[in-house]
Amino acid sequence: MTGVAGVPAELCAVVLAAGEGTRLRPLTERVPKALCPVGNVPLLDRALARLAGLGLAGPDRVAVNACYLGDQVVAHVGDRAHLSVEPGDPLGTAGGVANLRDWIDGRPVLVGNADAYLADRAAPPGPDLAALLDGWDGRTVRLLGQPAADPAAPGTFAGHCFTGFSLLPWRLVRDLPVVFSDLVRAVWRPAEAAGALTVVPYPGTFFDTGTPADYLAANLHAADGTLVDESATVTGPCVESVVGAGARVDGDVFRTVVWPGATVRAGERLRNVIRAGNDLTVPCTAQG
Repeated sequence: MTGVAGVPAELCAVVLAAGEGTRLRPLTERVPKALCPVGNVPLLDRALARLAGLGLAGPDRVAVNACYLGDQVVAHVGDRAHLSVEPGDPLGTAGGVANLRDWIDGRPVLVGNADAYLADRAAPPGPDLAALLDGWDGRTVRLLGQPAADPAAPGTFAGHCFTGFSLLPWRLVRDLPVVFSDLVRAVWRPAEAAGALTVVPYPGTFFDTGTPADYLAANLHAADGTLVDESATVTGPCVESVVGAGARVDGDVFRTVVWPGATVRAGERLRNVIRAGNDLTVPCTAQG
């Protein structure tokens, strides 16, 4: 039995939003990575919208895990999804799924990373994942991926880099221990060794937003030029930049993300950076 766009009627989804985002510090000392805005939309909201595009919405079909700065995630999600708050330190990608075993309860699960930025000009969010679900037998593992620059590099799967979403059968979720563990070692590599893992290519654009450089690149892609929230005030030059709600830009910004409520003072000249608040400026070098 199937639902929207070939989605199995029993499929549920988990959005992983518990991580600390250490490579994005000091931005993530203020906001969990899942709530960092890309194109003025929190990454977590982009993930939930993509699932809604597949017909997966609400606390019966979608769960979100939280840990680091978890109160912010819980407040942001509200009643839009089932919430799994992990005590202490984050449980990792596999441990986070295992902690939701009772909620998953026999269903196959689509697992997505909140920090994955995906955009396909040929298909809206949700339908852009249709190939991942098409013809799935419910027993194998499927990963969404893109061809790697070095197909033999460590961390690749069938010559592809993982791009944020995977399909897991219940039989592999059922026995996962609720301890810190990751899906790569606990599920994906064993499935690969057993000939039970398939990589489905994603034709669009992907950034994992894990470094300042990739986070900036995702924002610039989402903006497709310059994007200024209608509640922001901009009096200075603003080119190829994203300006969030309530921000004020009196200085000169180029290829810059100005977070909601942030300020760029007259006389400031920002290039390839993230501005948060009144004083935090994070450079976005190619090295991250």
